[in-house]
Amino acid sequence: MSGLLARNWWAIALRGVAALGFGLVALLVPGAAMLSLALIFAAYLLADGIFGIVSAVRAARTHERWGLLLAEGVLNLLMGLLAAFFPAGAVLGFVLATAAWALLTGGLMLAAAFRLDRSHGRLWLALGGILSLAWGILLVMTPLAGAVVLTWWLGAYAVAFGAALLVLAFRLRRQRDRASPVEPPPRGT
Repeated sequence: MSGLLARNWWAIALRGVAALGFGLVALLVPGAAMLSLALIFAAYLLADGIFGIVSAVRAARTHERWGLLLAEGVLNLLMGLLAAFFPAGAVLGFVLATAAWALLTGGLMLAAAFRLDRSHGRLWLALGGILSLAWGILLVMTPLAGAVVLTWWLGAYAVAFGAALLVLAFRLRRQRDRASPVEPPPRGT
C-alpha cells in the first residue's frame, strides 16, 4: 500500500487542496458554504429518492415487498425538493436537529452523573452534560449564529485535514523519488 500511495501522491495532494479550499470558503464566507452544503444535500436526497422509487418498482415487479421502499423514496424526494427550494430552511433544520441532540445527550449525561460514584468522575460527567445542555440551549436561542459557528468548525476541520493531506502527499512524493532509481544519461552520443 505504501508504494501505491507514493505513486499516487498527487491524488492525495488534490484532496488536500480541495479540503483547504472548502475550509477557507467555510471560514471566510460561512453563509455561502452553508447554502452550498444544503444544496448538495438536496441533490443527494433527490438522487436517493429516485433510486428508492426505482428499487420499489423493481421489487413490485418481482412480487417482493415494496411499500416501505416507495415511502422512503417519496420522502427523500420531498425532503430533497424542500432543501433545494428552501436551503436556509435545511440549514436551520440541521441546526435544530443538532440542538435537539445536544439537549438530549446533555440531559442523559447529567442523569447518569447522579448515578456515578464521585470517585469515578461524577463531576466531569455532570460538567459534560451541562456543557451539552448549554450548547443545545444556545443553538435553540440563536440558530443562525449556531449555523455560522458549526460552519466555522467544519471549515477549521477542513483546513486542518487538508493541511495534513498535503504534508502526507509531499512526504509520499519524497519517498517515491527515493525509491525510484535515477536513470543515468545515455552514453556515447
